Amino acid sequence: MILYPAIDLKDGKCVRLVRGEMASAVVFNDHPAVQARAFAAAGFEWLHVVDLNGAIAGRSVNGEAVAAIRRAVDLKIQLGGGIRSQAAIEHWLKRGIDRVVLGTVAFRDPELVKSAARDRPGQIAVAVDAKDGLVAVEGWIETAAIGAVELARRFENCGVAAVIYTDIARDGALGGVDAEAVASFARHIRIPVIAAGGVASLADIAALKAHEPDGICGIVCGRALYDGRIDPSAALALAGGEPQC
Repeated sequence: MILYPAIDLKDGKCVRLVRGEMASAVVFNDHPAVQARAFAAAGFEWLHVVDLNGAIAGRSVNGEAVAAIRRAVDLKIQLGGGIRSQAAIEHWLKRGIDRVVLGTVAFRDPELVKSAARDRPGQIAVAVDAKDGLVAVEGWIETAAIGAVELARRFENCGVAAVIYTDIARDGALGGVDAEAVASFARHIRIPVIAAGGVASLADIAALKAHEPDGICGIVCGRALYDGRIDPSAALALAGGEPQC
């Protein structure tokens, strides 16, 4: 199982939010590239980078910070937030981003996502951000009338590398994960699932790891890494690496 430390970008800085509320942003590092190097030194293989401003604006806003992160480390990077066109997808893949994460556009224009995944197998992931079972889009400020499982199923068998499933109610709140709910979601689709939202302890990682056979292949870790609740070495040892997703 792969652990993905999160770097959320707001106004060029590395922040963490609570339940996606921009007003709740706490700055953990003024220099995202420095934070990326710290995660590399801790032994992580991937970074999960989100342009928070971009998710709301519908276009990349923190591009300079993303580019600085890419220059700073050799880790694999998956990037989401405001990427909503084929041109934007190609822009980031050509600049060394290993995987593009598509959220709002997966709801608005699923055919674009399917086409991109077929053309770039393994380089496209879909973000399914759920609030009370329904999908949230536009930087989580709008809830769509479609269920999380229904949306994810649209992208089966087209080359999507993974679905990043975020429980918005738990994201950044350090209240723990609902591993059974994530596992239920994973069992209902035929795409590997990366769990996000609420990871607060090694016990949460262990709970999700236990559901690896259900299709959970990775975990995004955020605030608990920044405030020291989760020790990176212990977390990586517990996750155990393979399988890739």
